[in-house]
Amino acid sequence: MRNSYGAAELRRLPRFGLRRGRGLLLLAVAAVVAAALAVLLNPRVAPANGVDKGATIPSKWGPLSAQDRLLLVKVRQAGLWEMPASQMAVQRGASPRVREIGKIINQEHMQLDADTRTTAQQLGVSLPAIPNGTQRSYLRELAGLNGKAFDTDYVFRMRSAHGQVLPFAAKARVQSQNTIVRAYAERGMRFVLHHIQLLESTGLVTKSALH
Repeated sequence: MRNSYGAAELRRLPRFGLRRGRGLLLLAVAAVVAAALAVLLNPRVAPANGVDKGATIPSKWGPLSAQDRLLLVKVRQAGLWEMPASQMAVQRGASPRVREIGKIINQEHMQLDADTRTTAQQLGVSLPAIPNGTQRSYLRELAGLNGKAFDTDYVFRMRSAHGQVLPFAAKARVQSQNTIVRAYAERGMRFVLHHIQLLESTGLVTKSALH
């Protein structure tokens, strides 16, 4: 015979399930609140394009401006295509000098990239992970060239790109109020200037590559 429960029996049923459900709900609400507070109290992550409309973020090394964050992003973005392009120069360069400087630039970009990632992590800045569309088109362009045409295009693209990054590093070195960024900008400028000198040593830098 089926059992039926009246009101008295219902009042005597275990309330464990109800209490557990309420507990889980409270934990979920607490987790949402905690996540919201974390975002509000620790807004130290910049978007990967470095353009976050400019809020200056306080840090123990001094204010971290949008310009500071953009420098890290631009150096990282440049390295993402300049490293594989320089590897191509080692393998495809017609001139021994192009092959030689390709090897040096690639090795130094690896050092600079490691420095960039470490500095960005220290400051809470998000960095890009892949070359952008324009940079991918440069790599495709180089992959389709051989001989003197490759050498000329590699030197032109690399010299032009370094000429665009250098002013950002110089501006950060002069204007940044963040001691970590100033030191990083100074290290970065040494690499960029050295690469410009190496590229110019090929004799292939044209007026159109100068910025």
